[in-house]
Amino acid sequence: MKNAALQEDSEDVEFTSAERARAAQKSTWISVVVNILLSTTQISVGIFSKSQALIADGVHSLSDLIADFVVLFASHHSQKDADEDHPYGHQRFETAASMVLGGLLLAVAFGMLWSAFEKLKAPHEIPSVHSIALWVAALALVAKETLFRYMLSIAKAVKSSMLVANAWHARSDAASSLVVAVGIIGNLLGYPILDPIAALIVGLMVGKMGWEFGSDAFHDLMDRSANDQEVNAITETLLQTPGVLGVHDVRTRKMGDMILVDAHIEVDAFLSVETGHDIGLAARHAVMQRHRVLNLLTHIDPVPSKTDPKATVKTSALV
Repeated sequence: MKNAALQEDSEDVEFTSAERARAAQKSTWISVVVNILLSTTQISVGIFSKSQALIADGVHSLSDLIADFVVLFASHHSQKDADEDHPYGHQRFETAASMVLGGLLLAVAFGMLWSAFEKLKAPHEIPSVHSIALWVAALALVAKETLFRYMLSIAKAVKSSMLVANAWHARSDAASSLVVAVGIIGNLLGYPILDPIAALIVGLMVGKMGWEFGSDAFHDLMDRSANDQEVNAITETLLQTPGVLGVHDVRTRKMGDMILVDAHIEVDAFLSVETGHDIGLAARHAVMQRHRVLNLLTHIDPVPSKTDPKATVKTSALV
């Protein structure tokens, strides 16, 4: 789901690191304001109206607030320049943040499930809720769905997996608010047990989302390769570079939302070392201009060809 969102609109204009950071901060601060208002309203009204489902939804919104600050922290630190201890930069702060978000969701889900099971042990003691709970649940549903669409559009524009994770976190709240609204309606119609059941369903939804984000981030931290579509596109760019006769052993690994690439490029064996080097530089430049590649390490492989031994390649056309 996260990867699919990033693959869409692949032809959009590329953003600089500074622009991506500003977009992340703006969308996240908007989320902070929304989550402060929602969590305060949901929890207070949930206590007043005796709706466990609405309280659970409010706790979920509160976890969103914590997640927003995690995103702001990671967005700031991921923009730091490379240093002696981190020669490839700090982009994996974003991946680590996504993993923290996943763990946070799992913890919130466990709390929701535990509370719902406790209520279901004594269904006869479940109170009827006040109708105001339904209005608050509907308000939360509209607010969270609107926030999700806004945050996802920003995340896709700047191609940030961390922002995509936070956007889908907001969508999970919208889905949970829908479930809560249904549970409250059932309670108001004379079926009180539907309120804790709704809280139980919300907990399962949150847990599933947390597992997906945590798992994706874990695999990225373990140097998972880029998807086939991106690898094929990078290979095609290498093959289009003047002087490149073939490409093999293309290896990639994720570095936050960027990619590190190693590739063997084949050049005419009769070319000079300098010319082969220039072809490699041209290939690296082309890939880093067209793709989300942080660095490309090329290995030049000389291969036999029908080129005249005295023929040369105009290096001015390569760079």
